Amino acid sequence: MYVNLYHLPQVYQKQQQDWVIRRALPLEKDRIIDWVQAHFPQWKNECEVACSALPANCLIAVKNKDILGFACYETTFKNFFGPTGVIETARGKGIGYQLLIHSLHEMRHLGYAYAIIGDAGPVDFYKKVIGADVIDRPSVLEEWTPLSK
Repeated sequence: MYVNLYHLPQVYQKQQQDWVIRRALPLEKDRIIDWVQAHFPQWKNECEVACSALPANCLIAVKNKDILGFACYETTFKNFFGPTGVIETARGKGIGYQLLIHSLHEMRHLGYAYAIIGDAGPVDFYKKVIGADVIDRPSVLEEWTPLSK
């Protein structure tokens, strides 16, 4: 999918919100990678790449000192959003939405006019909340055969 970064909703914070969205810090890298490994193991490597950038291309949702979700960009390819995930117990509160919007604004600040959402799972969600459109071609990842262990 692709999305126009000049027509994004504004970043906001709910008044009753008890969590924050912020950039991952270098000193938190191991903790974040361990958290992703525990909850979303298929995205551990990409999150590690995002946390290794300076500044990190990984945003996290935090309540007190607990991680609720994460979103990465510029990991698999330049100008790609994802992966992203929110723990099951924290879903339905707008955390995933805010991680998405914050990430896309960061990508806009990098100078991109459009962003690619690779292997988008919730296609209808992306269409509805940010006006993303489906790219009418096979995924670039389908052209590559990943190395197996």
